[in-house]
Order: sequence, then structure tokens, then C-alpha cells
Amino acid sequence: MKGNLIIRNVLLEGRPCDIYIKEGIISRIGSSVGSKDGDRVFDGRGMTVLPAFVNMHTHAGMTLFRGICEDMPLKAWLDAVWKAETALDDDLVYWGTRLACLEMIRTGTVAFNDMYWRISKAAQAVEDSGMRAHLTYCFLDGGDADRQRRQREECAAEYEASGSWSDRVRFGVSIHAHYTVSDGNMLWAAGFARDRGLLIHTHISETLTENEAHLARYGVSPTRRLADMGLLGKDVIAAHTLWLDDGDVHLLGESGTTVVHNINSNLKLASGYRFRYNELRDAGANVTMGTDGAGSSNNLDLREALKTAALVQKAWRGDPASLPLDELMAMGTVNGAKALGLHSGVVEEGASADLILVDTGSSFFVPSHNFKANFIYSANSSCIDTVICDGRVIMEGGRVEGQEEVLARAREEAARFLKKINA
Repeated sequence: MKGNLIIRNVLLEGRPCDIYIKEGIISRIGSSVGSKDGDRVFDGRGMTVLPAFVNMHTHAGMTLFRGICEDMPLKAWLDAVWKAETALDDDLVYWGTRLACLEMIRTGTVAFNDMYWRISKAAQAVEDSGMRAHLTYCFLDGGDADRQRRQREECAAEYEASGSWSDRVRFGVSIHAHYTVSDGNMLWAAGFARDRGLLIHTHISETLTENEAHLARYGVSPTRRLADMGLLGKDVIAAHTLWLDDGDVHLLGESGTTVVHNINSNLKLASGYRFRYNELRDAGANVTMGTDGAGSSNNLDLREALKTAALVQKAWRGDPASLPLDELMAMGTVNGAKALGLHSGVVEEGASADLILVDTGSSFFVPSHNFKANFIYSANSSCIDTVICDGRVIMEGGRVEGQEEVLARAREEAARFLKKINA
């Protein structure tokens, strides 16, 4: 059962206040909030409260791939990753996901949208970490008829098994990409999801090569073809959306599709950098932020990704006013929460208590003219002292319970994984 928590003397938008959290919900924000027997009282003096981050596109179990596929363009990187993934087993996915959860917690993320394998083991890892997650069964069939049939059966079975998951972990469906999944399976997966009110997660227009190949084969962009197939909408989360023309932007906006910017991965794989934030926002798309997996972005630090996104946006547009701080923070918090159906991403009464407390005692926050600028552009994520998910404190004083075991086991599994792929 969720306990009650009072955070005293914390700064919210520059003003001191108390925050009363009751059964996972922010019940009251004010001054001198009274406590009752059994309430835990937390001293927030010297800290500022923010909504916790929502990482809208990652492959959590790939933390164990960190550093093994370096200096490769996307096509070569995918080939190397898919070969290595044949060595995955339950323990590798479980401990890879636990390591991902630890890393995300320590950098202020409490919820993530994932696309990876063996999701029952990933779900167990998320449950054990105390985080929230949207975990998706991933369709990737390469046009193979036997694999198409098998994946449909597996998806249905995994969905039934997900009934035992807690309310912090939700099941969804991933269509890996339009070039790796048959049209029949894309339509089947979307129908399966929509019949059950589930979200759909996919990659769209990550590279110029992908777009050019699609145009040569179909005569239209990937976004246009997916729109024609009915595969855009408010229930769709489209990762990357980097190589878009004006028509694509209009389709994504008109449909209310959620798009996810993954700047660090895009830069590292040299996929591109001209993400059309202003145009997508103005068209009506829900614009969010992701890290991608640690196999390509190397870390899962969303605050760092937000900083990079803002700097690159300003640079390629030649406009230092591009992507202002309030909009940047919304990309990393409330926009993602909205996409996942969470009343979160904000610090207000009635919202879920998904919060971070930032220690402002370091030099990065002096002077204190602009907290958000200091947090994004000056500090690093080590300033995050406390993380609260669903009203539960899952990191305090920079320490996550059980972190030593997670790191030790992840090291062991990474070494075993390397032996398997090199055998």
C-alpha cells in the first residue's frame, strides 16, 4: 500500500512550499501543511522540485550493448546489433533492463516507452525497480511468413500474461519499422492494439537512405504510406521522424501522432540533426523526447538529451530563441506523460507524484537568476538528489536501493554476453 509523504521547505517555481502526497497523488501544495501519524516527512530545504522525466523512446535491455557497436552508420549498426541479439536470453534482458532502470532513475526519469524483446522479463525488471514503463511486443518479421504467424501468436500470449503486471507497467505493440515488418503484420498489429485500447510504437524516417529507398519503391514518403494505411493517430508513438517534408509534418500533426526526438542517437549514427520541432509543434503533433537505446546513444540521460536538442535546434535554425526552456522541459515531461495516458509531468494538485528534487547547492546554480537555465545548460544530472515515482521515493541522496547488486550482476551478465557473441 502506498504511504503518505510530506516534502517541506522545497522550492517550486522559485517559491518555498510544502507538498503533501497521499496514496501516490499530489494532494496539497501550500505552506505549513500539517502531518498525520504515519506520514513520512522529507526535508526539501536547499532543493527545487520538478516533474520527473518521461523517456519516450528507448530499448532498455540494450544497456549491455553499450560500446560494442561503435563508429557505424545505422545500416551497419543494425546488422551488427541483430546478429548480437541472437545471443540474448532471459537473464541478459532482465539485468540489462535493471541497469537501464537504475541509470534512468539516477538521471531523473521515472517512466519510459520501450521497444525490445522478452518483455515479460523486462516487466519484472521494471516492477523490481519501482519505475513506470510502457513495454511493447515488437513485430519484426522481415517478410517471413512463419515468423509473421509466430509473432502474432506470441503477441496475443504476452498480452494475456500482462494481466498480472502492476498498474505501473502497461503493455503495448511495436511495429519495428515499415521496412522490417510486412504490410500484413503492420495492419494486424495495429488492429490488435486498437481492439484493446493499446498504444502503437514505431520508427519512422530515421535516415535519408531509408526515405530514398521508400520513395523509390512506393513513390511516396514513409509517413504518407503509413497514413494511407491508417497507421498514424493519437495512439501512435513515432520515433525519430527526422526526414520529413511539409506534407509529412502536416499528416503527423493533423493525426495528433506523438513524435519522439532522439538527438544524441541521431547525431552519433550520423542520421541527421534537422529535427523540425517548430513545424511539428505548430501542426499539432505531440512532440516528446527520447534517448534511444544505450547501444546507439550510450546513455539514458534525458536531461543531457534535452540540452543537446536545444543547442542543435538553435544552431541549425540560426536562431538562439528556438526551443525555449519551458517548451524544452515540456518535451521531456508532460508531453510524454500525456502520450502514455498519465496524469503526470506537472507539479500540481491532483497529479501523480512523479517528481525529482534538484540539489541547488553546487556552483552550477550560482547565481540563481534562472533555475531552468542552470538545470539544463549549466548543471549535469548528478544534481538530482531525490526521485519519487507514484508517490514512492525510489532514490534519495543520490542512492537507489539495491544499486550495488544491479551493477555487480550487470557486469557479470555483460561479460557473459560478450563471450556468447564472440564464441
